[in-house]
Amino acid sequence: MAVNLNVIFAGHARLANLIAGLTDSQTRADSALPGWSRGHVLTHLAEHAKALKRQASYALDGKLVDMYDGGLPRRAADIEAGSSRPASVLVDEVVQSAKDLETTWAAVGPEDWARPVKYRDGTLEGTFLARWREVEIHSADLNLGPVAWSPEFCDYIIDFMAPRVPPGISLVLPDRTLGVGEPVRVAGDLPDIAAWLAGRGDDGVTVTRPTELGPWP
Repeated sequence: MAVNLNVIFAGHARLANLIAGLTDSQTRADSALPGWSRGHVLTHLAEHAKALKRQASYALDGKLVDMYDGGLPRRAADIEAGSSRPASVLVDEVVQSAKDLETTWAAVGPEDWARPVKYRDGTLEGTFLARWREVEIHSADLNLGPVAWSPEFCDYIIDFMAPRVPPGISLVLPDRTLGVGEPVRVAGDLPDIAAWLAGRGDDGVTVTRPTELGPWP
């Protein structure tokens, strides 16, 4: 899909509103992700924004750099170390890192989105899509109330999750079919199906046969 920064800006704004006024006890409570508190999720979102800003800054100079300085071990350590900070610090960092990323991306020209980056050995456009996924899905993972995914995002995430369909299976959704093979029919509203494919619960989804989805693509 074409890069539309407005969807990122809107997602950042909704996230900022969602986490405004969080208390220390709230950030230390469990998120929807096993083993992660809300503080872990918030720290990850901030570090993710910083990492994508770094990808863009280097790409615009014609250079490639790792997504996280120090690789995945450093990423995990930084998330763990940052997760127990005061709520006000966590919230401020999420909001400010998002603003910094927006400022950097605003300087990316239309043709620059095709520049290569180290993230997934892809392009800057791929980092835009990654941020869209992270903001929308982790906003729901914070467990701070219902998060409504737009039809545009649901359409995107369903197609992105298509590789999760097991070999030999066709998931027959109300508006499309994913995979090739024996049909397994999935019924439900678009947001519920998108959440199920993303591994975020199966409320509101009916599947004609139990189907274990593969790993995230």
